[in-house]
Amino acid sequence: MKKLIEKNPLIEDIAECKEIFWINEKACGSAGVDAKAQSPDTSGSDAASGVDIDGAEARLLRFAPFIEKMFADAKGGIIESELKEISAMKEADQATEISGRLFLKCDSHLPVSGSIKARGGIYEVLKLAEKIAMEEGGLTWDDDYSVLAEQRYKDIFSKYKVAVGSTGNLGLSIGIISATIGFEVTVHMSADARQWKKDMLRSKGAKVVEYPDDYEAAVAQGRREAAADPACHFVDDENSLDLFEGYSVAGKRLRKQLEEQGITIDKEHRLYVYLPCGVGGAPGGVAWGIKQYFGDDAYCFFAEPTHAPCMVLGLVSGLKNKIAVGDIGIDGKTEADGLAVGRPSALVSDIMDTQLTGCYTVDDAKLYPYLAMLTDSLRRKAQLAAKPASRARQDSLLLTKTPST
Repeated sequence: MKKLIEKNPLIEDIAECKEIFWINEKACGSAGVDAKAQSPDTSGSDAASGVDIDGAEARLLRFAPFIEKMFADAKGGIIESELKEISAMKEADQATEISGRLFLKCDSHLPVSGSIKARGGIYEVLKLAEKIAMEEGGLTWDDDYSVLAEQRYKDIFSKYKVAVGSTGNLGLSIGIISATIGFEVTVHMSADARQWKKDMLRSKGAKVVEYPDDYEAAVAQGRREAAADPACHFVDDENSLDLFEGYSVAGKRLRKQLEEQGITIDKEHRLYVYLPCGVGGAPGGVAWGIKQYFGDDAYCFFAEPTHAPCMVLGLVSGLKNKIAVGDIGIDGKTEADGLAVGRPSALVSDIMDTQLTGCYTVDDAKLYPYLAMLTDSLRRKAQLAAKPASRARQDSLLLTKTPST
């Protein structure tokens, strides 16, 4: 600890669970976020060199007929969320000065499993299913993929297993899509996973294995069991390039959504993105995808709980996944759903080392008040928007009944 703190005094504040804000000089230079990024090539590290966003988007489009057939909430079979301007939240948060427009990317409402994990988790399982269907079922890229819902394909998929370790959100996406396709699926869940998520997975046909330990232990056990079974595919939240590829599609889709709203991103109109971070897979993939399309005009920050700051600890110390929050005396416990992770992804911490603008931590005591503020501000805005329309309808009825008035 003494050596770590001497190298970077910020680690002392992290160890004491204080809120911190850190700028990554490898991505921004010593002048901070207003400086030109030192690496204009936004392809990231060699670890991301195999990621093909266009190919991933094409695969998701091929599966759209299947997704639409199996999931009523996936309009057109596309797993995507609304980009909503939340100016009311900007006005409600008097303690924070925001000079630009404020938007919410509603990945909490992604179809199928209702979290940001749906985009990457479902993608990895679909990629596996496509490979098996082509090798054993004669599927071609030109086929209507809704045929994958037929019993002949379910019989093929039933010979294979899928496993994942999760705090809950990735487990939901992997469990739901795998069971729907026909795979035998096992979700290894850590002690902090919500009971309703376990219940939902079991109701969908997934096997849930519960652990008294944290996320890292659940993943390790799931990985060991899957390695011993050649018919089992393990979705590795810490090291999966397929997951990362699926998440990165968000960058391409966000660009389209901004264009549809007439929003230009350039040197004079920069994009700042704030992403909650657990192990780092989802926010890392999304951030990397955003950098592909906006380059140095986009600044991505990870937000972590003060009691589970694994990514910022790994990046600040330079040790990446070689250090865990427990190593500096932090308990790793938080109310931030899905973020109770002690050690960052090796894959993502390597890529984000030169791509991520910075990280900050938030005390748990602020999370629910912020959430309440967001909810209340959106509700008030909706009520205000509804009032004129309601009054107009009343006036219309009044005029119809008594023209003289």
